[in-house]
Amino acid sequence: MPLIECTLIKGYDAEVRKRLAERVTDAACSSIGAALDFVTVTIKEVDPDNYMRGRTSRVPASAPRPAEEIVRGFLAAMEARDLDAAKAHLADNFTMTFPGNARFTELGELVAWARQRYQSVKKSYEGFDTAFHGTRSTVFCFGTLSGSWLDGSGFSGIRFVDRFELEGETIVSQMVWNDMAEMKPA
Repeated sequence: MPLIECTLIKGYDAEVRKRLAERVTDAACSSIGAALDFVTVTIKEVDPDNYMRGRTSRVPASAPRPAEEIVRGFLAAMEARDLDAAKAHLADNFTMTFPGNARFTELGELVAWARQRYQSVKKSYEGFDTAFHGTRSTVFCFGTLSGSWLDGSGFSGIRFVDRFELEGETIVSQMVWNDMAEMKPA
């Protein structure tokens, strides 16, 4: 039964502390095989004037937005075709790869490519999974697609998986897998 104690400078809100405790719990479960209910995480907070590093008292840094929240914001902006809002979530070196190895670095390129495939598309999400490696995070989202083909006929229930890589708070890459080709009308 691991007992893990974290010490933070006072100032992080309850949601950030909860997220930290959940991630430490998950790390313990996956690293040492502990059952979820047997991992105890405590967070001790110290006043900034009681915390010093390099002979200087410190204050807490701003916690980054959760990676899933960033991805959801990007996807919502893309669905609304608000390309400026979507671009605000992207790193300068952003790349995306779609089925058939279609690769893009600009959102406008993607929109032009998609116009040749369907009139509209909407995602229904079944889940999001996030993994971490230092300041990098990987977010997988999965669910089904619905919308209209170029001939105006509708489609629904088409499976998809998107994989996003983030560095800090910006999306560096997106990879998309879906079954649209198998469902496309002849």
